[in-house]
Amino acid sequence: MSVSLLNACSPETFSTLSVFGAEILSINAALVTNYSASVPDAYRFTQPTTELHNATFCNITVSYTHPGQDDNVNVEAWLPINNFNGRLQAVGGGGWVAGGFFLSYGAMNGALADGYATITTNAGLPESPDSWALLSPGNVNLHLLQNLGSVSLNDQATIGKLLVKSFYGKGPEYSYFNGCSQGGRQALMLAQRYPTAYDGIAAGAPASPWTELFPYMLWAQQFMNMLGAYPYGCELDAITAAAVSACDGLDGVVDGVVGDTDACLAHFDPLGLVGTVINCTEAGGEVQISPGAAAVANATWHGTVTADGKQTSYGITPGSDLTGRSSNGQAALAVTNCTTGSCVGAPVDMGVHWIKLFVARDPEFDISNLTHAEFDRLAHLGRQMYGSLIDANDADLAAFRDAGGKMVSFHGLADNIIPPKNTEKYYNEVASIHPDIDNFYRHYNAPGLGHCWGGVSGPPTNLFAQLRAWVENGTAPGPTPVNITDLEGSLQPRILCPYPREAKLDVECGNSSVAECWSCTAKAKAC
Repeated sequence: MSVSLLNACSPETFSTLSVFGAEILSINAALVTNYSASVPDAYRFTQPTTELHNATFCNITVSYTHPGQDDNVNVEAWLPINNFNGRLQAVGGGGWVAGGFFLSYGAMNGALADGYATITTNAGLPESPDSWALLSPGNVNLHLLQNLGSVSLNDQATIGKLLVKSFYGKGPEYSYFNGCSQGGRQALMLAQRYPTAYDGIAAGAPASPWTELFPYMLWAQQFMNMLGAYPYGCELDAITAAAVSACDGLDGVVDGVVGDTDACLAHFDPLGLVGTVINCTEAGGEVQISPGAAAVANATWHGTVTADGKQTSYGITPGSDLTGRSSNGQAALAVTNCTTGSCVGAPVDMGVHWIKLFVARDPEFDISNLTHAEFDRLAHLGRQMYGSLIDANDADLAAFRDAGGKMVSFHGLADNIIPPKNTEKYYNEVASIHPDIDNFYRHYNAPGLGHCWGGVSGPPTNLFAQLRAWVENGTAPGPTPVNITDLEGSLQPRILCPYPREAKLDVECGNSSVAECWSCTAKAKAC
């Protein structure tokens, strides 16, 4: 163990830290020893489950402010003492949180186990926007929203590199960013706005474009309000199960995975299930699937539509969890509460916060009785007011490409919160500007995967290693392995392919449970 590094774990080592536009308020450094943690792949997204054993590292917290903005941002870095691999891995946040919460710390545990110096930022925000969004009724704290949107991300990269240089005597050989959901949005923003911040970026299920996504998160609830129908969760679960059953074989393999979500959306009509009798615990017995339930499922799958019939967002796909009862406690979009004998809507908090606090700028604003036109106006207003602050949909990545940056993204096709078509659309827009996109950006659709984790598919846990190989020795990522849980409950190895290619079973091989029987082919055009 390096005695010099042990002694260097003190605030004095980092006393020369300086960040343009920021004033350092305090630097704390503490040596942590005998630290162990189990790290599931769900916290790492593109990296495998691992164990951290008896780690020794320097835990540094930097507090700073942007003068004149009355903010207080905390950045936390962990610098390994005895197994540093010469690289920095920054991690992202989730929901309204920029970082510095349980998912971030889980990802940092994994990074530390692999020898990375690692860093997270809270962007100066508590976890809930209830406490920071408004300076007063009608007045949004734009500085903190800007911190969340972009500024804290570049600060995090700058501070991380400087801390590494002060501690080890030289900066990191390579720097990486890894995140999903909010972390995925952060990842895209970094590539777009701060193209030299990281050499490699992994973006999972990006929550982007933010100003389009949040109104969509409320669309199922708005639709129920306009329809005046609030179906039992069991009805929506039955529709989802029927969609999986009907669409399972469209990709050529019956395995419980909807591989071709486009074909499923085109050919499966939930209205055909109306009147089907199902068992329903919430209702205390049998019920028939109602026209309202079928209409709500259809609306959620097809995305937000304005009063004059214009589609303004994609939807989550058939087979994704509409009610949250099979997605490990994650948020869901068509939830109803039926505990009082009659069902009422239960909108997603993230969407409610957006409309109330940032668009209406009134915490008492009532979203339960909006007309279709009023909902449209609020959605449009949010895009007008905040697009440049928080959206990450600029497809011009020339500066990132020219700096030598590499990016991989993935999105679960069974994501229950964020439409996977959002990321696919972004990739296509980048490709339309950059015909050489394969040289710096590759995207993977993941059939059966929920939001960042969950569903019948595991996450692409080899993708970060492939990103690193791309950055460091020019080996571009091709297929990446995943495991799916089939109808018998057995794990089956599969591959994901760089979009627009998709995995297909080789009929001559014929064994869907052998990864080598799958190959990447061009996606067939829908009839």
